[in-house]
Amino acid sequence: MSLSKLAEASTFMNSVWRLANKGISGALVVALAAQPCLPAGSPPVSIDELQKEMVTATQTREQNRATIANLLSAPEVEKSLRTAHINVEQVKSAISSLSDEDLAKLAARAQNAQKDLAAGLLGERDLLLILVGIAVIILIIVAVR
Repeated sequence: MSLSKLAEASTFMNSVWRLANKGISGALVVALAAQPCLPAGSPPVSIDELQKEMVTATQTREQNRATIANLLSAPEVEKSLRTAHINVEQVKSAISSLSDEDLAKLAARAQNAQKDLAAGLLGERDLLLILVGIAVIILIIVAVR
């Protein structure tokens, strides 16, 4: 291919590129200008759905908080925590400042501990270790925030 044909091809490509840029720019201007004129569609999520989700999340959080609080209120649990020199009231008050995710994880652990305690599967040492672990996790999470 000769040098003149390469120069001609390069000039042609530059022209096409400039034309494409102008076309894209024009299309964007039209799209942005027309956007406010478009009819509003229905919102992706209805207000009723949002309210139901909020109620469900609140109920779940309250159940998780109550599960942990119930475990910490058991007499043998309070005794075990006092033995480990952990302030039970401080731990109970810290529960409300946990995130939903942390609360759910600890509630699952608390449920397992309650089941094992009720079934007599836990000795005092095991119970103490589990409770101290839960209490320490709660206090660390609250302290980090």
